[in-house]
This record gives sequence, C-alpha cells and structure tokens, in this order.
Amino acid sequence: MTRKLLLLTAVLSSFAWHMGQSPLSADDKAEKEQPKAFIDGEGPGWVELTLEDFTNVNCDPDTWTMKEGMIYCTGTPVGVTRSKKQYANFELVAEWMHLKSAGNSGIFLWAPEKVFEGLKPNSLPPGGIEVQVLDLGYETEFEKKNGKKPDWFTSHGDVFPVGSSDMKPFEPSAPGGKRSFPRKRLSKGINEWNHYYVRAINGEVRLWVNGEEVSGGNKCTPNTGYMCLESEGSPVQFRNLRIREVP
Repeated sequence: MTRKLLLLTAVLSSFAWHMGQSPLSADDKAEKEQPKAFIDGEGPGWVELTLEDFTNVNCDPDTWTMKEGMIYCTGTPVGVTRSKKQYANFELVAEWMHLKSAGNSGIFLWAPEKVFEGLKPNSLPPGGIEVQVLDLGYETEFEKKNGKKPDWFTSHGDVFPVGSSDMKPFEPSAPGGKRSFPRKRLSKGINEWNHYYVRAINGEVRLWVNGEEVSGGNKCTPNTGYMCLESEGSPVQFRNLRIREVP
C-alpha cells in the first residue's frame, strides 16, 4: 500500500470515528464550564475543631464522642452540642457521613445565646440558620409513605432559618417558604463521605456540596452566634471540621 493510500485510509478512519460520536449537549457543556471550589480547610487562618471546642447542651453524656479523629453522634436524644465561642464572619469546612438510611442531622449557624436557655432533651434550639445534613433515604421514605415526592425539603443541602431567626433564601426555594433548595443534587448516600464548604459572611450564607455551590440565602438575622452540631435520631459522623474567621 502506498504512502498516499495509507494517509487517506487514516483520514477516513478518523472522520468515521468522529462522525460516530455524539456532540456535547448544552447541559454537558454547562457541566464542563461549571466553576468548582473544593476548599479543604488548609492554609493560613484555618483552625481545626474537635469535640473539645463544643459544649454539650441537651444530649446525653455519651451522645457525642471523639473516635479516631472523628466526631461521632449516636443520634439520641435529639439535641445539639454547640461551639464554646460565638462566630460572626467565617468559612467552615465539614465532612459528614450518615450510618443509617434516612438519617437526619444538621449544622446550625448564628444561633443566639437565648435559644439554649432551658433547652430540654429531645428538642432543638428555636433559632439559628440550619445547613441540612440529610440522608438520601429520607426522601425515599417520604415518597413511599405519602405516594408523592416531597416539595418542602430535599436531601441535598437545604439552607433555612429556624424559629426566631430569619433569612431570604436563594432560589430555588420551598413553595411559600424560606428554605433554599439546592440547584443540583450532589449528596452521596449512607456510608459515603460528603464534603460541605460553608461561607457565612455579613448575614449571607452560601453552601457548596462536594465541590459545587448549591444553596444559601442572605439578610440573615441574627448574623452572629454559636455553631451547633445536631443530633436528630440517627447515627452520624463528622470529620475534618475546620473553621476560618474573616473580618
């Protein structure tokens, strides 16, 4: 076979291969162009948080424990452990993993001191901005029980005000409510680690789930207070909890 024939064969083969490939759809292109910010909590100003940096508010003595560098929660009773100090403007990194299907938990931001007064076991603080930590199975169980998909919550990083606190949610949001829904569904299921990056600055909260910004809100009141980890009926683990205060 001559050199020209070999070259022609190669060109035709390449052309045929490319013709057989599906072109990128608009969604595929948008996915490739979507900026990602995987913040690992390393660098100047970042501080590691352990259970020593929290105070048990209304849980049992053994509800929260530190095991092999991880914060472990039994899930019972319902309640919180709160940070020993208050925060205003900060960035937060946390990894979490549910150990049981349909598990529920959360991270409270800017919870005012008054909401902890007289808080009894099996109750949650009536104030703060909650960053939801919910297993995928919670939505599945809801659908099985009610015969329809939930329209007031998701298990992919909702952000919402609790009790006396307030927030204007970023869209999309729950119908008629103040709960910010995620723009993408990126959470992983039980026994898999999820990564949260939270930026809480000047009354605005933004949440990244596994590297992509998905939800949040602004005009939060109050916009200073305690951070809490939530116990809500199911075992959950947290690791690589790190915070950086900003001006």
